[in-house]
Amino acid sequence: MSKHVIVYTTNDCIECTMVKKVLAEEGVSFETRNISENPDYQREVEKYGYLGVPVTVVGNRAVKGFTNELKELIEIAKANN
Repeated sequence: MSKHVIVYTTNDCIECTMVKKVLAEEGVSFETRNISENPDYQREVEKYGYLGVPVTVVGNRAVKGFTNELKELIEIAKANN
């Protein structure tokens, strides 16, 4: 079963754009949730323990930013597609 991938983002966020670009290049499908357009999404981000974006969620794991942990999540997502 494929794990659902969510990217929490905001308007004009360069790092968010980079995360989405890498996911697309890796062939990982994802849902974008823009916290600027829906305040409920900000509350979801906070439940993962973060205040800012980008936050990428795969299954029950979440990482903030464009980090090595993101690469691990991408591999998990790809293995489950």
